[in-house]
Amino acid sequence: MVLRSCCKFGPVLVWFRLGYVVLLWLCVTHLRCARAETKTVVQKDAEFDVTYNDTVTSDNQTIYAFNHTVSRNKTEGVRVTVNILSEGAESSPILFVVRQKQAVLSFQVPLILRGLYQRKYPYAHVGRTLCQPPTRSLTETQYFFVDVSTLSSLGTHYQLRISRVDSFTLHTDKKFSFTASPSQPQYFKYVFPDGVDTVIVKVNSEMTFPCSVMSIQDIQCPVYDLDNNVAFIGMYQTMTKTAAITVQRKDFPSNSFYVVVVVKTEDEACGGPLRFYPLRPDELIDAGNRSKILDVVVSPAISSDVYVMGMLFCLGIFLSFYLLTFLVACVENKRMHRRREGLLNPADMSPAETGKPGVTPVSPYEYGSFVDNASTLSSEAITDSIASDANYGYMGQETLKRRPFLTAIHHVAIRIERSLESVAGRSRQESLSSIEEDDYDTLADIDSDKNIVRTKKYLCVSDLARKDKRVLSKKYQIYFWNIATIGVFYALPVIQLVITYQTVVNVTGNQDICYYNFLCAHPLGNLSAFNNILSNLGYVMLGLLFLLIVLQRDIIHSRALDRNDLNALECGIPKHFGLFYAMGTALMMEGLLSACYHVCPNYTNFQFDTSFMYMIAGLCVLKLYQKRHPDINASAYTAYACLAAVIFFSVLGVVFGKGNMVFWIVFSVLHILATMLLSTQLYYMGRWRLDSGILRRIVYVIYTDCIRQCSGPMYIDRMVLLVMGNIVNWSLAAYGLLKTPNDFASYLLAIAICNLLLYFAFYIIMKLRSGERIQCMAMVCILFTAVVWGFALFFFFQGLSTWQKTPAESREHNRDCIVLSFFDDHDIWHFLSSIAMFGSFLVLLTMDDDLDNVQRDKIFVF
Repeated sequence: MVLRSCCKFGPVLVWFRLGYVVLLWLCVTHLRCARAETKTVVQKDAEFDVTYNDTVTSDNQTIYAFNHTVSRNKTEGVRVTVNILSEGAESSPILFVVRQKQAVLSFQVPLILRGLYQRKYPYAHVGRTLCQPPTRSLTETQYFFVDVSTLSSLGTHYQLRISRVDSFTLHTDKKFSFTASPSQPQYFKYVFPDGVDTVIVKVNSEMTFPCSVMSIQDIQCPVYDLDNNVAFIGMYQTMTKTAAITVQRKDFPSNSFYVVVVVKTEDEACGGPLRFYPLRPDELIDAGNRSKILDVVVSPAISSDVYVMGMLFCLGIFLSFYLLTFLVACVENKRMHRRREGLLNPADMSPAETGKPGVTPVSPYEYGSFVDNASTLSSEAITDSIASDANYGYMGQETLKRRPFLTAIHHVAIRIERSLESVAGRSRQESLSSIEEDDYDTLADIDSDKNIVRTKKYLCVSDLARKDKRVLSKKYQIYFWNIATIGVFYALPVIQLVITYQTVVNVTGNQDICYYNFLCAHPLGNLSAFNNILSNLGYVMLGLLFLLIVLQRDIIHSRALDRNDLNALECGIPKHFGLFYAMGTALMMEGLLSACYHVCPNYTNFQFDTSFMYMIAGLCVLKLYQKRHPDINASAYTAYACLAAVIFFSVLGVVFGKGNMVFWIVFSVLHILATMLLSTQLYYMGRWRLDSGILRRIVYVIYTDCIRQCSGPMYIDRMVLLVMGNIVNWSLAAYGLLKTPNDFASYLLAIAICNLLLYFAFYIIMKLRSGERIQCMAMVCILFTAVVWGFALFFFFQGLSTWQKTPAESREHNRDCIVLSFFDDHDIWHFLSSIAMFGSFLVLLTMDDDLDNVQRDKIFVF
């Protein structure tokens, strides 16, 4: 029965519960409606340039309605300024929502901006510029509303003011001044005038701090004008005192753009001091007064005609060296042609011998001297046009028939030449067989007496030029092939990397990645600073010209060897052109890699600009040493291994050297040890061993030469050079250890250049001291190169940018263009340094031309 009763009343209970839920829902809805009825919404018709003082609570909401007439031909900005007057508003901020036709802007006051480590900076005074919707008709009335609300039950007093910005549009070449702060950013509109495709936007300030950001954005809503979102779109730069961005019309379809200036909440991005770390992360920090007065001006950039003039100017400078070289070659050829005619028809020959009246006779001794001169012409002065006359037939057969003395000399000369031809023929046959690397130091006569020869007190070039010329020629050709291979494998990933850099810059718009001279950075296509890339053309063109000059000398020397010319075989400095080819290739690679570096210069790829500078300095030192020491100069493998170690330390120094005392101690110790080992190698001409007995031998030498008999150095000249070199290198090591310069790559390059200059000066001094002379061409090259190097270094030290500082600090050094409104000071450095390097190579090439007629056993080694 009980069960039957429960089943009977079950449906009644279900309906009772459902009715209870409905009743409860109706009560809650009624309460909500009652509460909503208590919240007041007030809408006011507001006017521009009127300050409204109101109070807002959670129970009331105020809406300000504005309307204004806009014209398509005139753009006016509208600015909202809000100021909170109540204390303690940080816990319950006021929300301001500006509703426009095609945009909505919302912000809270106090405005909370975050810095590093999530530090919070509140701003009670906020000013924002409204985005301007496009206008289709000639004139249009637009409406917008400002909603003010809060969740605080306590009243918060505020001030609201809407004003027009009459100077919202920037005009070409007209400076405009304004004030900005983190909570009151500013932006302005610029429209490209007709006929102008590229402009430069420059923002300047007398105040270094606070740190600021300049951004170029397309005409669209919303405008990103706060510290936490200004980097979202467009191009931007951090700045202290100056910033400049080149803007092209093709990047903005609307033919206009916004210039946005934002003051950052902190200064770390511009190299300013790092504020204290807050003890409590949620604590609000007073940022203080961070207002900044700035100027903005938009100027037209260069036209396409200036690009063409700049490229023609660059090509014209370096093509003129080709023309000058061609003229010098023609003059030299004409001079040698006249010399040959003088030898064929000597002015002091008698009328009976020449068939011409008025010519006085000459003695047989003078004829003999004439024959000797004819047989000792410089190999580089004789051309193929006189190769057929090499059998001492300059005087003519009739003259020899009439003078028996000359006939005897003629027969002796023929016999000598035939013997030389047999030797040369045998050499040519031997040259058909391959020469292996193992053949390099295996000549029995060298192995038996080279230890004695190289320890003579006074050495001649003949003592250190005893190896087979074929062996040495192949040995030094390896320098060229190795550096060509290194250049290819080095340049390909570099090109790929800088293309990636440029792509990142173009996509992100972050112009702090690259350290340009933004006041003179002319874009071309995707390249941001085409002028800095173009100015490196000189290295490539002059390097190629130097290779052509070396090739011409190489061909002349080879032809002289084929003629068995005595001068080419036994006189002058032995001519091995492999190092010269390597130097010319290194100069071309320096231009290519410097251009790659200037695609996006920064501290991570600075080694691209310096690697082949180390190569050039090292190759020049090796070439100077090879001139007098051809048999014992370093092999290509050893030389490039040492240069690779230098580049390795350069990379380590750039990455880890800044402020790292451990690195500087290790590097200074290695620098001093390397200097001492190289000094020992040079002093003893390689006749020493680095093994376990080295310390015992050092002690023995000190005891015998310094304590027991106090004898002076056997090789005084070498000792003077090495003492000076050690003083210079030890001083540079001490400077690096004490100062720890930030630019380690330049410091390492300075070490290489100082050693090169020291050795070059020593070479010149010893050359003059040995009674040798410097010919006119070499002297002109020396003086010209010295002057050009002086001007080049002047422009180098102008320092238009520096990656040791922040990008904003680097831009403080930026300057305007100085040549054709296209090239800056650093471009002039590229021009002059390429010319100076080319001149330096010519000095090395021509410096010993005065010895071409001097026997090698009369040329001293130093």
